Amino acid sequence: MNETETPTLRTVDTINDRISSGQAVVLTADEVIDYVDRKGLDQAAKEIDVVTTATFGPMCSSGCFLNFGHSKPKMRITEAWIDDVLAYSGVAAVDLFLGATQLRHNDPANMSYPGDFLYGGGHVIENLIAGRQLQLFALSYGTDDYPLREIRTCFDINDLNQAMMVNPRNCYQNYNVAVNTSEKRVYTYMGVLEPRMGNITYSSAGQLSPLLNDPLYETIGVGSKVWLAGAHGHVFSQGTQHCSRVSRTANDVPDEGAGTLALTGDMKQMNPRFVRGASLKGYGVSLALGVGIPIPILNAAILRRTTVRDRDIHAAVINYGGDYQERNGRIVTKVNYEALRSGKVDIHGKTVPVGSLSSYSMALEVAELLKAEIRDGQFSLARPIERLPLNQGMQSLEIRGPKA
Repeated sequence: MNETETPTLRTVDTINDRISSGQAVVLTADEVIDYVDRKGLDQAAKEIDVVTTATFGPMCSSGCFLNFGHSKPKMRITEAWIDDVLAYSGVAAVDLFLGATQLRHNDPANMSYPGDFLYGGGHVIENLIAGRQLQLFALSYGTDDYPLREIRTCFDINDLNQAMMVNPRNCYQNYNVAVNTSEKRVYTYMGVLEPRMGNITYSSAGQLSPLLNDPLYETIGVGSKVWLAGAHGHVFSQGTQHCSRVSRTANDVPDEGAGTLALTGDMKQMNPRFVRGASLKGYGVSLALGVGIPIPILNAAILRRTTVRDRDIHAAVINYGGDYQERNGRIVTKVNYEALRSGKVDIHGKTVPVGSLSSYSMALEVAELLKAEIRDGQFSLARPIERLPLNQGMQSLEIRGPKA
């Protein structure tokens, strides 16, 4: 019997019935590995309803839409800053979009290299969710129906009509591991990389990570319900740069960057513990997020994929001291997450210390919180309305001359 013929054990609806009645059996992706070892795959599949996955780390492609309501007199905002961080106003009169990587006005950036990037969009989002007061400064050219031309006021999240986190790309399915083979230190979104392979960095929860537990997108798709920093959000699209047509190991897990998810959730329901502004020296600002996604165990094959171990997940080590910038496709080597989490890896005979931008302990906390909510009947599952693309590549930006 192949996996496409694996008998269905339950449906999302029957799982939701068990959640409602308090009978659902839920394990984290960290726990399920040993459980299946002890019980055997078939028996465990009969018992387990849901496996919770999670991740916590910087996710630059994040942001939020904010609606301020109308002032008196009314204003059609055309330029706006929140705590001196530029927000995009090219939507309706009092809607703004704030991106996580936007710098504060007059930040010297890398003029004094390497810059510190102490405050930006990610920090504004953190402060907003923490309930802190922020300042809005906005300008307008004025119209007959929106005459006000300037406003400066303070607000917190409770003053907003809507505060919607809308993230075009989260939960990358296996991402680059970064090293620097050049002769000088480099400052990157993967952290500070010392010359001559002085260190190596990664950003993934490995065996806890959502799309590494569902490598072929059998259960996580458009419409899936997610735990987004404590709010009950959902997947609204494939993420940007979703690229599923990549090399995979025998267990179907990609061994390079692959799928991504676009997520949204109500910021007023979020827990500030899982929303953190991040400053990356010499690079910029970002936002670290905690995301949890439940996997319904519909059959034994789906359960088997959730037992993936760190040692079975391999990632490409890329040289950020030259190859990454030139997009030449070179890979230094591949390493597995068991080695990365040990704190040191061997690269071409050299022992290299490892640092992580993501937090496994925070991801595990998210997986446990999601498990508790499901067990308590507070979080139900949703069937995807559309599967993520399984055979999709990614285009590059070619630099061309002007039209003749």
